[in-house]
Amino acid sequence: MTAPERRAGGRRAAHRAPERALLAEARALQPRTLALRRVLHRHPEVGLTLPVTQAAVLSALRELPLEIDTGRDCTSVTAVLRGARPGPTVLVRADMDALPMTEDSGVPFASETDGAMHACGHDLHTAMLASAARLLCGRRERLAGTAVFMFQPGEESAHGARTMIDEGLLSADGPGGVPESAMALHVTSRLAAGTLQTRPDSIMASSDDLHVRVTGRGGHASAPQDALDPVPAAAAMVGALHTMITRRVSAFDPAVLTVAHISAGTTTNVIPETAVLEGTVRTLSEETRARVLDEIRQVCTGVAAAYGCECDVHIEVGYPVTVNDPDVAERVADVGRSVLGSRFVEPMPDPIMGSEDFSYVLGRVPGALAFLGACPTDVDPAEAPPNHSNRVVFDEDAMVAGVALYSGYVLDALRAR
Repeated sequence: MTAPERRAGGRRAAHRAPERALLAEARALQPRTLALRRVLHRHPEVGLTLPVTQAAVLSALRELPLEIDTGRDCTSVTAVLRGARPGPTVLVRADMDALPMTEDSGVPFASETDGAMHACGHDLHTAMLASAARLLCGRRERLAGTAVFMFQPGEESAHGARTMIDEGLLSADGPGGVPESAMALHVTSRLAAGTLQTRPDSIMASSDDLHVRVTGRGGHASAPQDALDPVPAAAAMVGALHTMITRRVSAFDPAVLTVAHISAGTTTNVIPETAVLEGTVRTLSEETRARVLDEIRQVCTGVAAAYGCECDVHIEVGYPVTVNDPDVAERVADVGRSVLGSRFVEPMPDPIMGSEDFSYVLGRVPGALAFLGACPTDVDPAEAPPNHSNRVVFDEDAMVAGVALYSGYVLDALRAR
């Protein structure tokens, strides 16, 4: 029994039956959820092409009364459940891809694929959504409208959501028509298992990559006056960029700029011709994002000129800011209070400066992303290895809450009015 199941009895009696019923159904599906999660965890795949993962999802959905579509340019799966009565369309998403890293978690079902690991919990998301689809198929007669289950590859920097949108996912001619709202869950090892957090407006940052090449003139290290050293120019750029963030960006609409890689030269007695610096830029509004990217170009060009060098600034545009619709975020929280109990729903105090390609969906459809705690019960969340760690471990029991939350959101959105 999960913590929400044990503590649901503390709420007023009028709500006990629906809570226990939904959590109990999710609990009954836990063997299926667990089995799918562990298959995916053992066989992680990276990027937009996930044939093993796609096959496992299709197998989990087989024989359910769903309309299934698969992607053309990626191995996505879209499953549509049409309710017994007409009504709006609602979309719920799970991402399916892993990270290119070696697992050191020590779990008995660890990755069997060299250099790949489900370190961000996408295997849990996929298993939870597959079981939620099964649960909701059993409640089809209660649905007034259409549920779209979005299983997407390529969330980790491969723009999988954008690819699915380009293929028509959110269009009037798409699998379920234009969604009225959308919702996604993301597990985190830094919250107690079964705890739900979300917030209105910006919840995750934009993400852009910075690549700067500084060009001078090479020469002998003993005679810098005969060369044009790009290394001091690159070093000055780092300080100037960090100062720009603190002096040009409002503390109330923050940005983060980190130069994470600098390279130049091949040995100790040669001044190189070029130096390269690379990093990441994160912002919480599109206005600040545009301003910061413009300032980066100005700073780098100006510093290079001051040192007599030239520079090429390339910004690799990444994910937009993830912005929750306030009304949908509150609806997700209300569903959480109804399904899990009020004490398991917490306000999210601050956005996260990580990025999410669910932002592409939320740019087109009112919706919300929420975080579900999955920290093992014997670990302090503050000390737990975080998402993206090679040692991260998630409490699989949290998937019961996730299945109930996905299902509860769809039931709430498609209830007969």
